[in-house]
Amino acid sequence: MTNAELNDAWRVITTANIADACIRLGASFSIAPTIVRPLFAGARCAGRALPVRHFGSVDVFLDAIDVAEAGDILVIDNDNRQDEGCIGDLTVIEAATAGIAGVVLWGCHRDTEELLSIALPVFSTGSTPVGPRGVRERTSSGCTFGGFDVERNHIVFADADGVLFVDDANVRAVIESATSINVTEQRQAEGVRAGVSLRRQFGWDAYREARKQKPGTTLREHLAQRGGAIEV
Repeated sequence: MTNAELNDAWRVITTANIADACIRLGASFSIAPTIVRPLFAGARCAGRALPVRHFGSVDVFLDAIDVAEAGDILVIDNDNRQDEGCIGDLTVIEAATAGIAGVVLWGCHRDTEELLSIALPVFSTGSTPVGPRGVRERTSSGCTFGGFDVERNHIVFADADGVLFVDDANVRAVIESATSINVTEQRQAEGVRAGVSLRRQFGWDAYREARKQKPGTTLREHLAQRGGAIEV
């Protein structure tokens, strides 16, 4: 699935929809630790991962940006170091100019005010004014993020709820399911606003009766038979 196709779908779905779809389909996914947060309200992005590991110098970012495709997400492993901000305004404006759609960082950023003016979606574990103090030995080229490996074949989804990584082999089916879930839940929300409660839409009395007949019956099973959806 291309970055352009991803972003067409991403306009109307969320990371919650993506996670629900993965669970529904049994598709594997990884989630960034909850300390990874967006730099500003409304920040959201989706695209193919462009993973790099930081060793104290920006050249790894420039190498990655040099081979990036429009819409890629720069995913940076800096071991969640809290003693340095490994990206700042120059790296981010270079990435934005090259067509990078967002930055997801396992570690801290700096130059917050400048990054806000650039307005490229950035997700990190925090900020600090201190940059890298020197170049470190390159012990590995692999990119890990909170305990899992990130590869070029991962698709990144990031919004106010967090950051998900999905294998591109599953992403088309996940997108289709997430879109269906979103449409169903929007329809149900509109029903509530129009005065039709979720209980009525769900056939709550029928569900309670089904549980009497078969105590192990779940709400998800009941809704699947009625064309409804609610994941939490």
